[in-house]
Amino acid sequence: MAVSDWQAFISQTDQRMGELRGGIPGVTKGFHEVARSAIQEGALDSKTKELIALAIGITARCDGCLAYHSKAAAKYGASREEVMETIGVAVYMGGGPSMIYGAEALAAFDAFSAKD
Repeated sequence: MAVSDWQAFISQTDQRMGELRGGIPGVTKGFHEVARSAIQEGALDSKTKELIALAIGITARCDGCLAYHSKAAAKYGASREEVMETIGVAVYMGGGPSMIYGAEALAAFDAFSAKD
């Protein structure tokens, strides 16, 4: 899917995720804990972990992953150059489909890192 408005996409996805949280609270709470623990600073900093998650999202062709991990990478101070190199690794591992999703990931990052 080609997303044209990443901010609106996240807003809409957040609403849908809220419905899931209401219907399967135990599962969503458990997933949130896994995500929080995985991104927590350790041997790798949170920015690096979000860039890894972005690369995986590209190779998995997951629009939601592109949105959330691009937003988080911007929040943790990733540069456009770091995102470009992350996309390069994803393309190496995922081939042609990752090129397409890599372009989408860059658009998402640009949308979330733009200064208002």
